[in-house]
Amino acid sequence: MASSTLSSPKPLSMFQVLACGAAIVTLSMGIRHGFGLWLQPITQAQGWRRETFAFAIAIQNLSWGIFGIFAGMVADRFGAFRVIAGGAVLYALGLVGMALSPTGLLFTLTAGVLIGAAQAGTTYAVIYGVIGRNIPADRRSWAMGVAAAAGSFGQFLMVPTEDWLITSLGWQTALLVLGGAVLLIVPMALGLRETGFAGATPARREQSIGQALREALKYPSFQLLMAGYFVCGFQVVFIGVHMPSYLKDKGLSPQVAGYALALIGLFNVFGTYIAGALGQRIAKRKILATIYLSRAVVIAVFLAAPFSPASVYIFASLMGLLWLSTIPPTNAMVAQIFGIQHMSMLSGFIFFSHQIGSFMGVWLGGFLYDRTGSYDIVWYVAIALGVFAALVNLPVREAPIHRSGHGGLPQGV
Repeated sequence: MASSTLSSPKPLSMFQVLACGAAIVTLSMGIRHGFGLWLQPITQAQGWRRETFAFAIAIQNLSWGIFGIFAGMVADRFGAFRVIAGGAVLYALGLVGMALSPTGLLFTLTAGVLIGAAQAGTTYAVIYGVIGRNIPADRRSWAMGVAAAAGSFGQFLMVPTEDWLITSLGWQTALLVLGGAVLLIVPMALGLRETGFAGATPARREQSIGQALREALKYPSFQLLMAGYFVCGFQVVFIGVHMPSYLKDKGLSPQVAGYALALIGLFNVFGTYIAGALGQRIAKRKILATIYLSRAVVIAVFLAAPFSPASVYIFASLMGLLWLSTIPPTNAMVAQIFGIQHMSMLSGFIFFSHQIGSFMGVWLGGFLYDRTGSYDIVWYVAIALGVFAALVNLPVREAPIHRSGHGGLPQGV
């Protein structure tokens, strides 16, 4: 299999990687998970339709996916520190622009394109590349679960904080405060400076970027992982962005939505950690199939059950267990199948599929709501896609690929 991409044999300590990586993901993902709280304040203040806000967040997810591929390439080749620090600066500029944009177009460019690019450099693909290069394979899935759990804790911590900032300071000032806070990622990124990338020296590798990409895109298991991750993006971003407004439309107070999003974050701390730990013991494809099928069941029961704050909290807690728990087994399989040399880039490609799904979920929610006055159709699509994703993950082969030669294409399925 592929050797380490680091030119220096000395890795970062596991504690340092997990502490700094988890802190970065906590802040970056925590802020991102609260964007749904701004839908009604911004659209009401600006006189926009929900589709305008939803389209900007849909573009954000698409931008995140596109720039994530290139962020992964740069991080794999030159190290993660520069990518993370640059992403933090873009994040701050995007939040400020989100607060001050007077038109839907500028809002899409800042909240959409700019913040999406920022998230590409400050979230899972880049952090998981550092984990893959510095943590042994027998602890890798567990470590990825820890990092994903940190993102979930960020949701639990930041969503109520963002709700409080909006209530206390107003939506514009709240965004400006977050723009300053996100710059804390820059000093955190110093802890992820890898010695093998000192002086921006490219790491020696057995495959070129083109060879690694051709290999992955022609490999059926990689294609199946991409298909499943599309569904993950569709479900979680639709729920995360539109559920606060869905609950308000049903007559519940804004606090219920805030508590629900916080519960998703709290329970996902456990869900992602458990998924990462189980990935060291049982087949990861079975973990993914179970997660997707369980999501479909939980959504169906939520729609069929009597509607109340209690049913919302139960739904949020169960969905939280399943929320980002797909991330550790999916990324661990990428490393397991293809090695770690191009892990951030390949994870970025799979995540791009996730973000296409995110685009569709968040945009379709706003589009169909504006035309039908209801989210019902999108809920039903989310259920059907959950069943689909469960089925396509079962045939995935987790074993390392067998290459026909140096940089050659894999043999077999």
